[in-house]
Amino acid sequence: MVYISKVYTKAGDAGQTSLASGERVSKAAGRVRAYGEVDELNCVIGQCRLELGRDPGAELSKADGVRERIDTQLGRIQQELFNLGAELATSSGARLVVEDRHIEARERDLDALNDPLEPLRSFILPGGGPTATAAHLARTVCRRAERALVELAASETVRPEAIRYLNRLSDYLFVLARAVSNAFGYPEVLWDPKST
Repeated sequence: MVYISKVYTKAGDAGQTSLASGERVSKAAGRVRAYGEVDELNCVIGQCRLELGRDPGAELSKADGVRERIDTQLGRIQQELFNLGAELATSSGARLVVEDRHIEARERDLDALNDPLEPLRSFILPGGGPTATAAHLARTVCRRAERALVELAASETVRPEAIRYLNRLSDYLFVLARAVSNAFGYPEVLWDPKST
């Protein structure tokens, strides 16, 4: 259990922080950058949930249960991202980790969202309503977090499940953007290279 009685400690004023093991490292260290990217991703997923809750398209659509199902998925993802952050905040032997079962859950959710969609015939531009736009933003932050993990893995031990999880999550977020656009009645904006 976490107990925080005082938010500031002044221990990081010189540009260092502690990993979960107590080891002091630079705030610019690759491990700190990686779990910082995951933390930012979690915040953007929270923004997706906020947009989902107030998206007028969800109110007007006939997408029965879509909002609740997606909110449940996103809430579970936020919990898993905290596990991933905890895993990355220690250099070895983390108790909380992302596992194959989490990756498999993303795949099941992704397939369920993707099955009713028309195949893509062009790239799509970020947009398609408030929730879809937030999901596109989350996808790009997820890809950045994935790149930070791949970079960290070049010099330190990173479990391959962690990288696979973020790779699958970014795919899920892309399909989520398409699915909510479709379910909530927003048109997808297709890339038209001839218009430039």
